[in-house]
Amino acid sequence: MTAALHVSGLRAGYGRTEVLRGIDIVVDSGSVVALLGANGAGKSTLLKTISGLLPPTEGTVELFGENAAKQSPARRTARGLCHIPEGRGIFRSLTVKENLELQGAPGKRAEAIASAVESFPILGERLSQVAGTLSGGQQQMLSVARAYVQHPKLVLVDEASLGLAPVIVDDIFRFLASITQKGASLLIVDQFVARALSMASRAYVLNRGVITFNGTADELRQEDVFQRYLGEGNEAP
Repeated sequence: MTAALHVSGLRAGYGRTEVLRGIDIVVDSGSVVALLGANGAGKSTLLKTISGLLPPTEGTVELFGENAAKQSPARRTARGLCHIPEGRGIFRSLTVKENLELQGAPGKRAEAIASAVESFPILGERLSQVAGTLSGGQQQMLSVARAYVQHPKLVLVDEASLGLAPVIVDDIFRFLASITQKGASLLIVDQFVARALSMASRAYVLNRGVITFNGTADELRQEDVFQRYLGEGNEAP
């Protein structure tokens, strides 16, 4: 079976600052993979490079068996990639309804709204509200709803739970679990390490732009392995 994502020898950065130094990652079709590491390790940079927002300086990104080097972010989205960025990826000046319509495919805007409201009923009560005036949790619901609306094959999730109340975090993780049940692959970055590992079959640890652990989620859950690679400040699942 063709992998949803195959990253090989990837290097990328900003200007003269190299952030990623030879990254190799595979996300099999239908699988959930956790990408873990300290702040500043390069996790967001890696997701931006995979989605085409940042060009690599070396290496390859294959999406669904094809080299994505010449594919724009829009083309990657059209082929089944969904990137949920850190920090509420919404249009704050537009209404909830307008945000959802933009996420839907042409001719399927009503379906997009219905799908989002099915996942997060509170959004149905806020369709005419300007997105920037929603609570932080509701904004995040709107942001992650695209992973349902767009029917993606691969979803990159960058800190979807950041700054949210525990009850909203539960809702977000239930939602992420539901899209994997529909067959989507998932590469998840999240501060709640235990929650991410509970969903994942495989895990990578990124440290200063280099992969320092590549193994099963079960292996990383072992306390001695966990502390070796993630260290103080994190609790073993």
